[in-house]
Amino acid sequence: MTNLATKLSKSLLPYSKILLQFRTLSTSHTPLEETLKAAVECKSYSKFPDLFDSFKQSNNNPSPFSFLSTFPFNLRTQVIDEIIQSLIPIRPRFRSSIVYSSLLSYTLQNSNLFSLSLAIIQCTLRSGCLPVPQTHVSLSSAWLDRRREGQSVGDILMEMKSIGYNPDCGLCNYIVLSLCNVDQLIEAVKVLKGMKQVGCFPDWESYGIAIGAMCRVRKCDDAIEMMKEMVVRMRLCPRQGVVVKVLAALRANREMRKAGEMIEFLEKEGYGVGFESYELVVEGCLECKDFFLAAKVVMGMTEKGFIPYIKVRQKVVEGLIDAGEWKLACNVRERFAALSS
Repeated sequence: MTNLATKLSKSLLPYSKILLQFRTLSTSHTPLEETLKAAVECKSYSKFPDLFDSFKQSNNNPSPFSFLSTFPFNLRTQVIDEIIQSLIPIRPRFRSSIVYSSLLSYTLQNSNLFSLSLAIIQCTLRSGCLPVPQTHVSLSSAWLDRRREGQSVGDILMEMKSIGYNPDCGLCNYIVLSLCNVDQLIEAVKVLKGMKQVGCFPDWESYGIAIGAMCRVRKCDDAIEMMKEMVVRMRLCPRQGVVVKVLAALRANREMRKAGEMIEFLEKEGYGVGFESYELVVEGCLECKDFFLAAKVVMGMTEKGFIPYIKVRQKVVEGLIDAGEWKLACNVRERFAALSS
């Protein structure tokens, strides 16, 4: 702790009034909370990352910023805002992440500081870091509390503007992800649709998060509708991973007709479907013994230059023959032979 006292003494020389207090705190093993309180009094916010490193703070329960509750509300808001602004220029940016995390654990416990919580999350994301995983739960809980009070998605996000912050797509995506992670899918979709009220338009990630959550619980019809909205209305290109999730969910539900229609839809809209997606649908058709649809899909694959795995080719041809579709089986076999040559 002697090194800490020396370090603090050098870094806070302009604040001679409070140096003695820092030395006393350091030598008496006073908790981080008291040291932070002293730093707040002299507005030495840029020193916070060093203080956290020195104290090796690992447990944010209770938050070392709990002392802020003794401040009048307006002063508390001002101090938190000043801390956030002081951390933004610090480099490397990840050094501020532990301070953001501790500050967030405090603000999320106070409903009247929710807008500042959103600002802290936004700054954390912009620093290239992620809030700790448990933030998904606490953020979702605080968000839902606000919604139960009758506030719209736009109203909640607009509160950030009233304190000088502008919500962006990255923040909204994190809110959507948090709600999806606690099975609040309906509310997540409302956030996605309400983003436009504050000038944030959903991007491919926004839709990807929501669609992925729908696929996990096999809400395939909702996922398909969301995919169509993404492609047709927003003109966004779905990532191949998202397409695979939708098709995998349809395969798990044995809804291969819809899977085939999804491929046709994407191709028609000019969005290429990858080999993995085609193969997944063909295998699903074989599992359902829909050999005619399997043949249709593999013919679409070959038009793209994709060659199915040999076992899949054999099963498609054999299945068509067993079903009495001799002519189609011959056409499919000829197409495979032409590609192989």
